[in-house]
Amino acid sequence: MSGFTGTGLTMVPDEGTLPHTVQWWRSLTEWIGGVGVIVLTTAALVRPGAESFTLYKSEARSQKIHPSIVSTVRTVWWIYVFFTSLSILVLWLAGLPLWHAINHGMTAISTGGFAVIDGSIGAYNNPLIELVLLPIMIAGGIAFPVHYLVLQDDFHGLYDDLQTRWFAAVLFIGTIFLCLGVLPAYDGAAEALQYSGFQFVSAVTATGFQTATDPAPRSLFTWPTVALLIMVFRMVIGAAAGSTAGGIKIIRLAMPVKGIRFQILSVFYPGSAVRRLQFDDRILDKKEAPREVGKAVIISLLWLVFLTMSVFILILVLPDDAYPLEMILFEVASAQGNVGISTGITGPESLPAIRKVTFMMNLWIGRFEIIPALLTVRKLFLWRDIYE
Repeated sequence: MSGFTGTGLTMVPDEGTLPHTVQWWRSLTEWIGGVGVIVLTTAALVRPGAESFTLYKSEARSQKIHPSIVSTVRTVWWIYVFFTSLSILVLWLAGLPLWHAINHGMTAISTGGFAVIDGSIGAYNNPLIELVLLPIMIAGGIAFPVHYLVLQDDFHGLYDDLQTRWFAAVLFIGTIFLCLGVLPAYDGAAEALQYSGFQFVSAVTATGFQTATDPAPRSLFTWPTVALLIMVFRMVIGAAAGSTAGGIKIIRLAMPVKGIRFQILSVFYPGSAVRRLQFDDRILDKKEAPREVGKAVIISLLWLVFLTMSVFILILVLPDDAYPLEMILFEVASAQGNVGISTGITGPESLPAIRKVTFMMNLWIGRFEIIPALLTVRKLFLWRDIYE
């Protein structure tokens, strides 16, 4: 579940001891899960039509590259393969052994986070590898239609796309705030920026690679509460819809913000004024705007409700005072946001069975989206009622 949802939380105490076959399987599940199992199914099996578009939208995708959905998802796969190959090459040139470069290239562009070495990327203690991984993770957090435009030499698409602009702003502002938050835990601003910057990009893009690992002072255990809460907020929001990242998605943050601004400004316009709310190439009128904004708010609210329920379950099943509340919230947000950064709660011994099952639900809902998950459960109960 952690692999196919592109999360990266693991029950393996030491990934380096796994056989290469298992390491490859873990990387492959994340690579397929990153672009989406449903997208793979649509590309290989489904005919063009309304049904294929419904499948495509079920993974929080709405933008099409071509008029045909099947052509769109096949183009997405070609872009994905191109970026994967490029990632493997640059990681190998940066100094990673070829086997490590192949696996980490696959799990970086898929924003998955599984590693083939214990201690994740921090185990290499190589700033060049960390620097090379940053643009790969960021590429995974940008919507594929934007990549398509860039590959077609249309660089205006990077700025014209609402999610990409917000994504860039969040990366810049969030890294500064997180750096200031972790500054007391490190020796100087340069070291704080190195670790906070990598962790923030990894959290925003839902990759899950870590450099803030043991031994101290690099470990997340040494981070102040405010720094952990900044990370929680970003893991909850996630990156762009239509990318390989998880979370609520930036578009669902942008829509309520623009919607509230739209409603407030309506006070200053006469009732006869014709106004439109624009999201990229979509122009919504006064009736459509509240409906679309309402959908985003409802999905975000349900996402947060399930997150809160999972936090309560974890508090109940973990030993008293085993972990502070901010670490519990961090771990649940990491699971449901399909991120994979861990404070040490997730493990074969430290996590009770009921919590493992709940975490699996967090992983599934985070990737499959809350509404399709609820509809699936409802369908199962209706199926049972029919045949009873």
